[in-house]
Amino acid sequence: MAGLLKALVSASEKAADIARLCRHEEPLFQLLVAEKTGADKNRRFLQDFKTLADVLIQEVIKHDLGTEFPELQGHIGGEESNEFTNAQGETVAVRVCGTVGETAALLGSVLAPEQAAAELLAAAAHRDAALGDAALDGLALSIHPGDLAIWIDPIDSTNEYIGGREDVAPVDGISPAGLCSALVLIGAYDRCSGCPVLGVINEPFFRRDPLTHRWQGRYHWGVAYQDTRLCSLSPPPPPRPPPRVVLSRAEGPGVRAALHPLCGGHLHFAAGAGYKMLCVILGLADAYVLSEGSTFAWDACAPHAILRALGGGTVALAGALRARRVGENGPPPELLYNRPAEGAVGAERWANRGGLVAYVHPQHLEAVLDALAAVPGL
Repeated sequence: MAGLLKALVSASEKAADIARLCRHEEPLFQLLVAEKTGADKNRRFLQDFKTLADVLIQEVIKHDLGTEFPELQGHIGGEESNEFTNAQGETVAVRVCGTVGETAALLGSVLAPEQAAAELLAAAAHRDAALGDAALDGLALSIHPGDLAIWIDPIDSTNEYIGGREDVAPVDGISPAGLCSALVLIGAYDRCSGCPVLGVINEPFFRRDPLTHRWQGRYHWGVAYQDTRLCSLSPPPPPRPPPRVVLSRAEGPGVRAALHPLCGGHLHFAAGAGYKMLCVILGLADAYVLSEGSTFAWDACAPHAILRALGGGTVALAGALRARRVGENGPPPELLYNRPAEGAVGAERWANRGGLVAYVHPQHLEAVLDALAAVPGL
């Protein structure tokens, strides 16, 4: 499994390179947007967009992982369809071809007449990412890739990626919005149990190089398999009162009112499910609460694995509150990633129905569940 983890990190680095390349070509970037419709549309947003970067990144990751680990083929899922509609209204199935030239020709059918940009993207899709991570080189883990499946969110927080704002000031270290919340998420889960076991989060737009002014990224990884807990990050600091809770700005007034006193009268808000979970991973927040089923398996799998590696987790909020109300004393139910929702179609098959709570310290989870237990409708 150490080889697979390294492959996930390498794929995330290549993905980050592509994400940065697409944003760097700003005039062209405006042409790379297609509105999602039908079953692929996230019902939470009036407009929900996918970009060529999303589609290409997902297909690059699928290609690279499937080539190196054939046993994963057919078990790599993601947020996006690989179909992209070009300016002429033609539908193109984006994929990584056998050669750079073939991939460039296919991308050229999307980007025409911008063939030079298609060639840049094709070169990036076929270029190997160089890793110099001694911690990854030294790992020895025992799980067969054939026991796992993958969820990819090629660019989480796509709306922030499209907007590209760089001037959003952090509040207590948490950015309310902006390009920094656009992340690449790759998570692996056990096919049988549905539990997340490997997670990689890549921040393509972590900071700008002070000399070149080009974006630099960073990545984080975690392993949570049987008794093994390994992470690229240090263990979180001890619990602190009052806890910091991060929410979506779309969160309802009942949840806000219930959590407000718990947090000393101060809640935090941010864009992107992956970014809010990353805030918990990094210790910027103690919990991320979402009461709606507006996140999906690909949003949560990778950060959930890292949270487990740090001793925390991501619980299904509705299930946890239901168990609490009937007096069940066991651990609250965690999100699982191998069970599509019955009766749903399209993206909704993989929605995290009933919301979630992401946490590191169990004390904070208990405090949040206590505060939410009396909220009507949860």
